Amino acid sequence: MSFLGHEWDGRIFSDGWNTGSGGTRTTVAPATGEVLATVGVATADDVAKATDSALRAQRDWAASPFGERAAILRRAGQLFVEHADEINEWLMRESGATAGFATFQVAAGAAEECWEAAALASASYGEMLRTNQDRLSFSRQVPVGVVGVIAPFNAPVLLAVRALAPALALGNAVILKPDPRTSVCGGVAFARIFEEAGLPTGLLHVLPGDAAAGAAIVDHPRIPVIAFTGSTRAGRAIARAAADRLKRVHLELGGNSALIVTDDVDLDKAVSVGAFGSYNNAGQICMASSRHLVDARIADDYTRLMAEHAARLTVGDTMDPATMVGPIIDTHQRDAVHAIVTNSVAAGATLAEGGTYDGLFYRPTVLGNVPLTAPAYHQEIFGPVVPIVPFHSLDEAADLAAETEYGLSLAILTRDVTKALRLADRIPSGAVHINDQTVNDEPNTPFGGVGDSGNGSRHGGTRANLEAFTETQWVTVRGELPDYPF
Repeated sequence: MSFLGHEWDGRIFSDGWNTGSGGTRTTVAPATGEVLATVGVATADDVAKATDSALRAQRDWAASPFGERAAILRRAGQLFVEHADEINEWLMRESGATAGFATFQVAAGAAEECWEAAALASASYGEMLRTNQDRLSFSRQVPVGVVGVIAPFNAPVLLAVRALAPALALGNAVILKPDPRTSVCGGVAFARIFEEAGLPTGLLHVLPGDAAAGAAIVDHPRIPVIAFTGSTRAGRAIARAAADRLKRVHLELGGNSALIVTDDVDLDKAVSVGAFGSYNNAGQICMASSRHLVDARIADDYTRLMAEHAARLTVGDTMDPATMVGPIIDTHQRDAVHAIVTNSVAAGATLAEGGTYDGLFYRPTVLGNVPLTAPAYHQEIFGPVVPIVPFHSLDEAADLAAETEYGLSLAILTRDVTKALRLADRIPSGAVHINDQTVNDEPNTPFGGVGDSGNGSRHGGTRANLEAFTETQWVTVRGELPDYPF
């Protein structure tokens, strides 16, 4: 029997399963074009109703013992494990994830995020402050109230749960807007998990919708915190709109992350590491290794081996266990990737492998000797493409890596770790991974980017989550009323 069931068919989750005022839409498997389901569509009216409900439910939730909140988060984590196969299948069909990437999001991602959040519920949440007056003075972290979470299509479970779970654990209600293309795996799954885990009604609302629904969440005066993961363009628009309301926004945006390869590496291993960083989830990851900066002494060999590696990768429907690279999410994104590839070749890059597609299946592509004027060098690709740029000194590598508006993740492959640390000091980045590729994430670590990649580490770990989803409140207590000269 299906855990997700069918009660949600054509509906949104807001105080139970109800009809959305925006009607319905279908979700489609990018690999096959098959219509998978009909889901409800939310509008600004639904956002307003959900917010009213969330505000009412949140007061009692915030006042509940932390042990009750922790128990629900622990139960939710266990449910993700118990029903991983079904949620994985939806991820593979609806978002085009491979089996490995789906498993990473659910059993190794969502479950761990929930368990980490459960521990957050009992974390120390204040400090004693010194005072010159005859009183007790302390600060404490209190829930913000309602948190709006706007999640993308490319990792719809992981990129929602990392905000949703800690926000709930800290006593907030959550309004989640999943990408309409992944409304089931990134929306329905959360509603069913937390419904089954015993989360009280009104604390989680799942409202699939278009940009207008997202704008309504950002604009609503009673949703003081927005957690958004998506494009830099959309992030800028959200930041501008939120500024009018003086809201806090946690933005995890695009990337053009550099993978620096020095000449002392094991070349075969380096190519494997680099391929994973660029081709995992068909390159549709904000942290993807988007620019391979390779020592000129090994750049030709690295390009040749990468091309051979790319040619061997199986591209196809991710429901086939042999598939290594799945589809691009839709034709718009596929065409954007192809335009970057073709324009980069026109600018002087060498097409060493790939550069073709069949439907939404884009062949893993390798571009050698990419000029600095090529779009594959200075734009986020969000597709299965390895652009290789040779460098002639570590100074040049540092300058190239830092020569971008983005600053999400950085990887350095070398046998000299001390050299790598010195190099990393010169390159602005929210994360640095030495002797690994750029796509890394763990529930207990702070994560976020700088520059056009976002506004800092906003998720993960006790301190970052407390700062993200609570307000600091100053409290003083006197034993008796004071005497004032009035």
